[in-house]
Amino acid sequence: MSADFELNEIHWMMDMFNTIDVGLVVLDRKYNICVWNGFMEAHSGLLPSAVKGKDVFDAFPGIDEAWFRSKAESVFVLKTRSFTIWEQHPYIFKFKNYRPITGKADYMYQNGTLIPLTNTTGEVSHLCVIIYDVTDEAVNKLELEQANAKLEELSRVDRLTNLYNRGFWEESFSKEFKRQQRSQNKSSLLMFDIDHFKKINDLYGHPGGDAALCFVSQTLKKVLRESDVAGRYGGEEFAVTLVDTDIEGAKVFAERLRQTMEEAVIHYEESEIMLTISIGIAEFDGKYTKYEQWIEDADKALYRSKESGRNTVSVA
Repeated sequence: MSADFELNEIHWMMDMFNTIDVGLVVLDRKYNICVWNGFMEAHSGLLPSAVKGKDVFDAFPGIDEAWFRSKAESVFVLKTRSFTIWEQHPYIFKFKNYRPITGKADYMYQNGTLIPLTNTTGEVSHLCVIIYDVTDEAVNKLELEQANAKLEELSRVDRLTNLYNRGFWEESFSKEFKRQQRSQNKSSLLMFDIDHFKKINDLYGHPGGDAALCFVSQTLKKVLRESDVAGRYGGEEFAVTLVDTDIEGAKVFAERLRQTMEEAVIHYEESEIMLTISIGIAEFDGKYTKYEQWIEDADKALYRSKESGRNTVSVA
């Protein structure tokens, strides 16, 4: 092999090293930078001469040092490769995202490979870090996950009131029922509906009725605790699971809700809509064998409230 060919081969290798579309960094055992290729220069804005010989953690304080050292030390000691993926750690070197097609990302998502480099005696003296730009894949996956989460949320929520729909509320309620069977704690179910709702629709039209439903749901959400679960049970009827609340606590909550609705004025177009609600409450009973019995008791209490003149609270 001629000397000219060997020189050309070295030249070609150096050319590829600097133009390849991945980052290549070589660190010594003290984590000083020994090699810095064109990819790293382009994305950091730092020439090899500016970083060579510097401690990588001093030069790039954004690196998670504890995490990176734990990865690197296993490579030095075990002489095996190690890998990093963006889902577990978004990046090694925090570079700005430069691709306009993925402009939604503020920084470059990276996968990485850490490779042990041995000397002539077989000891691992250096570490090669390969950086892969996976921003496009990461952004696409994140957007897909967000879209799926949004679809899942839409499948749970009643679009008019933004409360849980009956299907999801009932699924959640059945879980609470099973929890009560195991723990025998005190939880209560509250069912209520809007009194004379048909008259509201007749007087103000269905848009006016929708405005009343939205107002009731917004008011309900304001008084709920984080642990309580409310849903639109159907039409103008609502259901609320009052978690870890005995019947006395449920009565206080129900009366406050009833009074708030009675005193409220809903401004709709040029009109003012007034409304009241009737409420039924049932506390969990250890005799229940299925959650539907709990709902039935609360519904019977609601019916008694309507039978006794509406705008009142009844207990099962």
